[in-house]
Amino acid sequence: MKLLKLLLTAAVIALQLPATAFAEEAKAAPNPTSGNTPSAAPALAGSARSAIMMDADTGTVIFEKNSHDKLPPASITKVMTMLLIMEALHNGTIKLTDKVTTSEYAASMGGSQIFLEPGEEMTVDEMLRGIALASGNDASVAMAEKLAGTEQQFVASMNAKAQELGLKDTHFSNCNGLPTADHYTSAHDIAVISRELLKYPEITSYTGLYQDHLRKTSAKPFWLVNTNKLVRFYSGADGLKTGFTTEAKYCLTATAKRDGFRIIAVVMGEPNTKTRNAEVTQMFDYAFAQYMNYPIFKSGDTIGNLKIEKGAVQSMPIVASQPYSVLLRKGADLKNIRHELKMNPSMKAPIAKGQQIGTLAVYQGNQLLKEFPLEAPEAVGKASLWGMMKRSIGGLFK
Repeated sequence: MKLLKLLLTAAVIALQLPATAFAEEAKAAPNPTSGNTPSAAPALAGSARSAIMMDADTGTVIFEKNSHDKLPPASITKVMTMLLIMEALHNGTIKLTDKVTTSEYAASMGGSQIFLEPGEEMTVDEMLRGIALASGNDASVAMAEKLAGTEQQFVASMNAKAQELGLKDTHFSNCNGLPTADHYTSAHDIAVISRELLKYPEITSYTGLYQDHLRKTSAKPFWLVNTNKLVRFYSGADGLKTGFTTEAKYCLTATAKRDGFRIIAVVMGEPNTKTRNAEVTQMFDYAFAQYMNYPIFKSGDTIGNLKIEKGAVQSMPIVASQPYSVLLRKGADLKNIRHELKMNPSMKAPIAKGQQIGTLAVYQGNQLLKEFPLEAPEAVGKASLWGMMKRSIGGLFK
């Protein structure tokens, strides 16, 4: 009898547990102006299996729903493919005018494609347009082979980049998102990759196009129409990538910018394109209505000066490599916003490019809003013995 009573009591307690004990619900981000107290969760992305909304400048999450669920991403995989292409362009490994030859394997890709023929050549610029607008699976593989020799080697670079970005929910098995085993990511990780991609601002000159043409002078010109209709119908939208497979359903990583404030919104597992676009539109509307971006430094601004002990140079200007800003609710008191530059003491040469040299802390009164790591913009070697002697002698006559 006692055992029966215990079982009945346990059943009653289980029924009274909140739903959050079993499934993650939509969450609002911590209010940027009031510590870690969350504001009321908005009713956003109701049909999506997972979603997230992020301020592109700071990476602050405004809204999330099941954002770390590991899901098939379909063609939003290609934000990582485009990121590696943009890195290669930036590093000088390839140029936009370089020719890319299509292999038989690349030409054999199904799904969304630009109908490349084996042996057909296009420039990197044309291939990038084919990926960004038409979601070309064939163009993605052709670029993967151009950069890494094989798609498999390129995928290894994709996974290495995911590790470098600290992504915990991601593993890629191909470069285009066609259904395959062990290929998954999360809304959170796609948002982080998208934010990294947007550090190359020229990418939106591709992803923000609504239509274009390939093979213009050939007998078979190919009309490109962006699969992301928000770039035409939502003011400020200029990217980034759509996706669909039967398994993944309808996915989208989107970005829009108004008055210098850029938002990234990701939805996965939507039931159809109409709902997907409507829910991302609502996410954007909410962010632009409720939040603002308060600039601290613009890209290229001088932040401060780093003193270097025993270096080939004695000091180095620290210049903002990106915009530094904080996310605030509209109507927030801006009078007490301040920033502090905290440089690491006793920086001794040698210093590697990219080495952390300090932080930029932004406060509202005494409350820390955001802390940004600062990195050395270039390498600094040790001073030579002769150089050190000259400085010592010069110091005697000051």
